[in-house]
Amino acid sequence: MLIVRASDVDPASVEPVEIAQPLLDQLAAIRAEVLAALASGDPVYGVNTGMGAMSKVRLTEAEQRIHQRNLLLGRAVGGPPWLPPDETRAVLLGRLRTFLNGDSGVSVELVQNLVARLNGGDLPRIPAEGAGSAGEIIPLAHAFAGFEPGPKEGIALLAGIPGATGRAALHVARARRLGDHLTAVAAGAIAVVGANRAPYQVLVGRGDDVLAGELSRLLELAGPEPEPRSLQAPVSFRVAGQVIAHVRRSIDDLDAAVGRAFDGVTDSPAYLGGELVGTAGFHGIDLTAYCDHLVAALAHAAEVSAARLHRLLDPAVTGLPAQLAQEPGPQAGLVAVHKRAVATTHRLRRLTLPTAIGTAETSNGQEDVQTFSWEAVGNLAEALRLTREVTACELLAVYQAHLLAKRPLPPSLRAVADVVLAIEGDRPFGEDLTRLLETVLQP
Repeated sequence: MLIVRASDVDPASVEPVEIAQPLLDQLAAIRAEVLAALASGDPVYGVNTGMGAMSKVRLTEAEQRIHQRNLLLGRAVGGPPWLPPDETRAVLLGRLRTFLNGDSGVSVELVQNLVARLNGGDLPRIPAEGAGSAGEIIPLAHAFAGFEPGPKEGIALLAGIPGATGRAALHVARARRLGDHLTAVAAGAIAVVGANRAPYQVLVGRGDDVLAGELSRLLELAGPEPEPRSLQAPVSFRVAGQVIAHVRRSIDDLDAAVGRAFDGVTDSPAYLGGELVGTAGFHGIDLTAYCDHLVAALAHAAEVSAARLHRLLDPAVTGLPAQLAQEPGPQAGLVAVHKRAVATTHRLRRLTLPTAIGTAETSNGQEDVQTFSWEAVGNLAEALRLTREVTACELLAVYQAHLLAKRPLPPSLRAVADVVLAIEGDRPFGEDLTRLLETVLQP
């Protein structure tokens, strides 16, 4: 991944990172200006002063020489559970992305050190929980514990919300893939119950291009139905387009917030217009709100998926054997698969509480509000995982319904047959669901 400009950084990428020399030259010039500004002796928060409630304390030159390192040491108070490697890498790439804007005024050596860590696979352990402050200084202190920062570089490593932004960018990519899975599985369900196709006509999406596009995809994947089983299918089938379109809009909204967080000023102090300026770019309400928005959209999509799954077990809806069992009565069929989906949606609902509501004072009142963006993106990761789980439950039912109806699987779902054997009797369906999650519905 050759980086010519800051926007080239992709937090979802696993490619080696290389930064073009002209960009490094720009950073070196800014660093020289920052060092000159620091030499004036004017108070600069967190550089020649203490942090938080201690910001009124001026530091001696001897104290300044160790202060930047101490900033990292004293704030690494987290512990397990740790972020998985892909999210850890996204945090480091998020920090690199913000450094390349130039606002932080860090050295080329620090940037190259970060690149070396990324390319060498030497990933730190970053706590997944417990940020608890204005910004994300606790997880970032863990992320960069092995660094030896120069003047202003310790506070730069801790500034802003690069970790939440990098993780959110990774989850945007995953959410888009999940959106495609939602569409394919819903279309399979629509097809197997012989739903009337009227609700999926593109004209129904008038005035809403996202909805029109989703309806078009559902209609294409489900195929025509010349003889619908009923005038109207259950609501959970008819609203599939609206539900998934809302998920896709929510993904786009979060993606835009990620872009604003990366392109905006999040360092504090930031080097702007030739001087070091205190900012509030660490607040992250924009990113937090759209993470929450997507979690709610996913929770609704999971509830609708679980409802469709329940209807798929009903002979009155499908014309198939009860509970999709080969021999209803002696066999339970997929009734317990639906129960797992119900339990999962119940857990998912509990993630929908707005993250930024319920602040608390820290640092003797200096930090008197937070948005908990680190926690918001953690909730999003969990919501994506749980929604995939519910989708796997519906997918297994759609697969079995197609087999019982002796209908060919839609092309978008044919990969299921490669990992799930034909269901001829009761068995540990959890194993089938795990295979679906590890193959067909990979994040």
